[in-house]
Amino acid sequence: MIMVLARNWWALALRGCLAILFGLAAFVLPGVTLAVLVMLFGAYTVIEGILAVVAGVRAAERHERWWPMVLEGIASVLAGLVTFGWPVITAVILLYVIAFWAVVTGVFKIVSTIRIRRHLPGELVHGLNGVISVLFGLALLIMPGLGLLAIVWWIGGYVIFRGLLLVVLALRLRRHGRQPPATTVA
Repeated sequence: MIMVLARNWWALALRGCLAILFGLAAFVLPGVTLAVLVMLFGAYTVIEGILAVVAGVRAAERHERWWPMVLEGIASVLAGLVTFGWPVITAVILLYVIAFWAVVTGVFKIVSTIRIRRHLPGELVHGLNGVISVLFGLALLIMPGLGLLAIVWWIGGYVIFRGLLLVVLALRLRRHGRQPPATTVA
């Protein structure tokens, strides 16, 4: 497998460069990046919904339970259509979902830290994680516009870092592919 990767090092390098370009676009054009991400979500939900309806219809043809899949599919298609119709509202709702998720999971982490400390004295890392999660969620709720921008920038930073790692791996594989195979001692 390593030789296949070494021969195709350029494909990893290309993926890495594309990731870096996408990440830079997220920093330079955050509004466009957010719009594209929202539209991808909309397209995904419509396609997934259609496939769920098809699965439900096929289940009905076999006299199996069909209605949960059909209802799920209809809900997904409607979510996609709402996304296309009101992309800004979808982005804001997604932000609020992330914010409430961060607050709720943060509170549970803080509560579980109290229980963990009974068995692991001095344990604060999990609780600190919970506090950071709560603060992050509250920051998103207080400043949603900045929160959307921050999420796009986090994605951009992640993608740039991942792209750089892919380029480094590609260059290492290129160097590895040029080395003569090691001889084994009999």
